[in-house]
Amino acid sequence: MAKKDHVSETPATQLLKANKVGFTEHPYEYLEHGGAQHSAAVLGFDPFTVVKTLIMQDQDAKPLVVLMHGNRKVSTKNLARQIGAKSVEPCAPEVANRHSGYLVGGTSPFGTRKTMPVYIESTILELPRICINGGRRGYLVGIDPQICVQLLGAKPVQCALEE
Repeated sequence: MAKKDHVSETPATQLLKANKVGFTEHPYEYLEHGGAQHSAAVLGFDPFTVVKTLIMQDQDAKPLVVLMHGNRKVSTKNLARQIGAKSVEPCAPEVANRHSGYLVGGTSPFGTRKTMPVYIESTILELPRICINGGRRGYLVGIDPQICVQLLGAKPVQCALEE
């Protein structure tokens, strides 16, 4: 790997390394509100394989993590029904930052400040590899999606909506 492409460690990459998870690094030019679609376009990836890390909360304001395809939205109704909650909604950015320890736009499901339940869109687990945030804006890591189940205990759900 060329020197200029190296990205300093984040809590996410520290956790992956500590668990001997092989991953590839994909730094890119971060764009405010560009989201997974932007990173996929810049890096030449299919947005379906770029996974967003969303910090949401249930009716009791208990935080949870949802991993979703970059070109899909979360059906909060379907998600709530599947996890036994009355309702689910996205956290306000400052609340999400507080729960995860990351800035919105650079949220990784790995190495979060708080331990939260993780839900993963089931079709993500069918992919051979995914790119997911590595804990910094403008930085994705490529991993086997099964790592999300093995390290995070991610539970599969079906709540994707076409964007």
